[in-house]
Amino acid sequence: MVAIGNFFFKYRNWIFILFYAALFIPSWPLFPPGQFGSCYYIWPISLGLFITCLGQLIRGLTIGLAYIVRGGKEGKPYAEGLVTEGIFNHCRNPLYVGNILMLLGVGVLANSLVYVAIVIPIFLFIYQAIVLAEENFLRGKFGAGFDEYCKKVNRWWPSLAGIGKTFRSMQFNWKRWILKEHTTQFIWLIGITLILLLNYPELTGHNPQTRNLLLGIVLGVLLLIYLLIRYLKKTGKFRE
Repeated sequence: MVAIGNFFFKYRNWIFILFYAALFIPSWPLFPPGQFGSCYYIWPISLGLFITCLGQLIRGLTIGLAYIVRGGKEGKPYAEGLVTEGIFNHCRNPLYVGNILMLLGVGVLANSLVYVAIVIPIFLFIYQAIVLAEENFLRGKFGAGFDEYCKKVNRWWPSLAGIGKTFRSMQFNWKRWILKEHTTQFIWLIGITLILLLNYPELTGHNPQTRNLLLGIVLGVLLLIYLLIRYLKKTGKFRE
């Protein structure tokens, strides 16, 4: 698994995007209209938005409280230090947990049985392999310190014990959250917009003109906000 994880680690930045694109693979409905009535879409929309927003919330809190400086060198895991503060004090891989919930949520939102039953398990397997590869590196670099951390904090399942103390003892850096997360949020929100307006004509009264108008407005606003943040970041006018 470590060898598999090292392989996928090289392409980890593309994995989320590729799996996001898989949302538009034709599928049987997760909530069939015939079984859930004429308002069947309430279920995938409400449940899907809740799950995917929960994932983004976890990512946001993680980045805003104690961002982990971890990346790759020559396509291999790398870390400057062992970060155990913030949300990392409650889960060893909160960013990955956030990603999983974000994709699971949009899969439910897309009402895709294929995505939830087939694509998500594949995504989980890849992430498990990547995490094992990262842990192998961290254990080799930080030794007993990392082993002690693993004994206290779960790999995947977040613990809410002491979460209030964590929030009270740290300050949320909203600027860092925006600077580090704006590209992910941009892609995420575009996907949600396309799913809602293309998959659920009921939301626009089955009127293609209304749908296209809303698509143009929402996507245009998102693009302008994204480009503004990129400009402010590049020029140094918006910093952590």
